[in-house]
Amino acid sequence: MSNGRFSHLLKGVWLLWLWQAVFVAGTGSKLWEVPTASFTSSSNLSESLQWEPHCQYRHLQDRVRITADIPPRLDSTWVSTRCEVRPGPEFLTRSYTFHPSRHFHALQHYYTDSSCEDPAYSLMIRGKLRLRQASWITRGGTEAEHHLSKVGVVVHSLAAKQRLVSRLPQTCVGLTLGRAVPGKLYELYNTRAGRGCLAALGFSMMEMGLIRVETQHHSHGGKIQELFLGDIHTDWTQRTQYRPTGYQQPLQNAMHHIHPCPVCALVYRSSEQRPPVLPRSPAAPLSLAGRWVSKSCETRPTVLFLTRDFTFDPDQHAWEGIYRHYSDPACSQPTFTLTASGHYAQGNPSAKVSGATEFVFKVIQVKVTAMEEPTAKLLNGTRPGKCGRGGGWEVGMEQDLTPTDGCTVLGIKLPHKEYELFKTELDHRKHPLLLIGE
Repeated sequence: MSNGRFSHLLKGVWLLWLWQAVFVAGTGSKLWEVPTASFTSSSNLSESLQWEPHCQYRHLQDRVRITADIPPRLDSTWVSTRCEVRPGPEFLTRSYTFHPSRHFHALQHYYTDSSCEDPAYSLMIRGKLRLRQASWITRGGTEAEHHLSKVGVVVHSLAAKQRLVSRLPQTCVGLTLGRAVPGKLYELYNTRAGRGCLAALGFSMMEMGLIRVETQHHSHGGKIQELFLGDIHTDWTQRTQYRPTGYQQPLQNAMHHIHPCPVCALVYRSSEQRPPVLPRSPAAPLSLAGRWVSKSCETRPTVLFLTRDFTFDPDQHAWEGIYRHYSDPACSQPTFTLTASGHYAQGNPSAKVSGATEFVFKVIQVKVTAMEEPTAKLLNGTRPGKCGRGGGWEVGMEQDLTPTDGCTVLGIKLPHKEYELFKTELDHRKHPLLLIGE
């Protein structure tokens, strides 16, 4: 969720390779909030985990040095590496080009399916971006403001046109889509018009309010550059006002991306009239057995930096998750570690996201280890019986929260259930990925 609180333990009380914390004083944010929503709220897949057969963080040990420039260097074209899923659900690919003049040209291609094989419509967005300052909220990020100059739409089928018409006010339909034909660009917004038509589509470029560029320097001399833009609010009505504090799945530099990456080439060569049609991903039957780990340091909304480490035992229907929280975007300064465990049950295939499956997780036990003095001091300040053994928190000493039914200051209540959406895919190296719903 993008409301400043965690609604799912499995996301970290963001990309894990199998299929996307610090305390913020004065925000009232909880590190973990008991979810009350049903399966219908998990309609998009965010981060992924990688299956780790030898139970080692090999991805953190391959002598890959990661750097981030502040302010970020944006001049280039940045593209999606896979079919992206946003709340709704919406299925899309993106291609963003930034020029030295600070102007940008963005393409967003929307699809009817979760494999991005059936294009529905494309948005062409032009505007100007101004980098402001290093973010005071999200360490390692840069705050920016954008100004849109033009937004156009191209529908790719009559059926897609009808779906858009049903979502737009009559004033927008009469001016634009009412006479639209597939393949022709129609203007939805310019500097003289209001943004009512954009809001009706759930469209916003507020993602450009928070920016981070990371460069992975590999031992063989190659490099990969990733552009992280701000997270998207799960509530469409909040998107136009939401100020991101976390990131969505990154785009990669069209000149410095993973190899092989057939999706990168297709998205790079696309236009609003010629949307990319992605190749079908290799089939990956859903099997949770084994260990799944974060491929890198993850950033979640409300300034949470963490890595996740899951182990699933299908025979016993048991699971364990280790969430290592940090105070920095490189995950080098640990603050606390949370270990949760319980049971899970597999549900039905998702009616909204093809290939995804619904799950119910029951959280029975949670243990927490403070890794720094400020965290231990905070936990020692809780009322007796509300968060482990009162006054007994010490750095490096694990405490079981089960006897106190959780921890109020962390927003943990035991036991409780969580509803999740899982999907497995294979990455460009044929490694299994686990994608977890948002």
